[in-house]
Amino acid sequence: MSKTNSGRYFEDFTIGQVIRHATPRTVTQGDVSLYTALYGSRFAVQSSDVFAQDIGYERAPVDDLLVFHIVFGKTVPDISLNAVANLGYAGCRFLAPVFPGDTLVASSEVIGLKENSNGKTGVVYVRSTGFNQEDVCVLDYVRWVMVRKKDPAIATGHDAVPSLPAALAPDSLGDAVPILDVSAFDTDLSGSVHMWDDYQIGEKIDHADGMTVEDAEHQMATRLYQNTAKVHFNHFIESKGRFGCRLIYGGHVMSLARAVSFNGLGNAFHIAAINGGRHVAPLFAGDTVFAWSEVINKAELPGREDVGALRVRLFATKDCPCAAFPTKTEAGYDPAVILDMDLWVLLPRSSSA
Repeated sequence: MSKTNSGRYFEDFTIGQVIRHATPRTVTQGDVSLYTALYGSRFAVQSSDVFAQDIGYERAPVDDLLVFHIVFGKTVPDISLNAVANLGYAGCRFLAPVFPGDTLVASSEVIGLKENSNGKTGVVYVRSTGFNQEDVCVLDYVRWVMVRKKDPAIATGHDAVPSLPAALAPDSLGDAVPILDVSAFDTDLSGSVHMWDDYQIGEKIDHADGMTVEDAEHQMATRLYQNTAKVHFNHFIESKGRFGCRLIYGGHVMSLARAVSFNGLGNAFHIAAINGGRHVAPLFAGDTVFAWSEVINKAELPGREDVGALRVRLFATKDCPCAAFPTKTEAGYDPAVILDMDLWVLLPRSSSA
C-alpha cells in the first residue's frame, strides 16, 4: 500500500463523514508581517497593538482573512486536493479573535454531495470549523468544491444539496470584537473619518486602487496557508490543462479585494461574517485586481452601542477599474467580474463617541 496521499476523489466522500485535519498551526507575528507584505492591508486595529489596546483589545488581532486562509489550508489535503475549482462559501462566522501565539486546528463535516451531469466531477459540500488551543471555536463556514471522480464511468447517484442561509442574522455575528471605547478611536490614525452612521443602504463605493498579481506572490501566499492544491503550484501539470497555467487561489483574490476596499471602508476593521461568496471567474498572474462595494443593509447589534454592522456586497474585477460598478444582471456577470462576496463588516458608531 502506498504511503503517500493522493487525495480524496468524489467517490471517497460520504454525507455525515467527519474529518480531522492534520498540522496544527501556531500563528506568529511573522505570519502577520508576511500577510501584510503580500496584500498591504492597512486596517489600524490589525496593524497596531497600541491602537487596538487604546480601544479595548488586549493587543492587535490577526487579520480575519488570514485566520480564514489558515483554517482553509488545513482542509485542502483532505477535501480539495483533487479539486477542479473551489466554487463558493456560505454561513461563515468569525466567532472569536485570534492573536499571534494562538494555535489553530480544523475539522470538516461532509453535508452534501451532488454528482455533475458530465459524470467526470461532483460537488462536495463541507462545514469546516477552526478552533484555538483552548478549544474555542474561532471560525466556522460552509464551502462547496468541484472534485474529480476517480472513475467517470461509474455513476454514484449522489444528488443531495444542503439548504444554506442566504444571509446570517445580525444577532448571530459572534463576539469577536470586545466592547470598544469609541472615544479613543482616532480617525486620523485609522485613515478614515467615516463611521457606521455615515453609510447609507444603496451606496456604491469605487475603491479606486488596483493591485497586479505576480506568480511568486500568489504561490508564496498559498504556501503560507499550507494549501497544497495542485492547481496553484504545478506548472508541469497545469500547462497541459484547460488554462495552460497555474490558477490563483480564490482566497488570494478575497484578500486583495479586502485590502483594496480600505479606500472607502477604512474603518470597517472587522469581517464578522461571509454570508456568501462566489469565485465567478479565474485569475492569473499578470492580471490587475480592482474592487467596488455596495451597502445592501445596515444593522444595530443587540446590546452594542459601540459598533454597528454593514452588509456589503464586494465585487472584484480583473483588468477593469470599477467606476462603472460592473456587476451581475439578468444576462449574467460582467465579463470582468472574478469575485462576488456578501459580507457583514463592523464599524465604530459615531453616536457613541
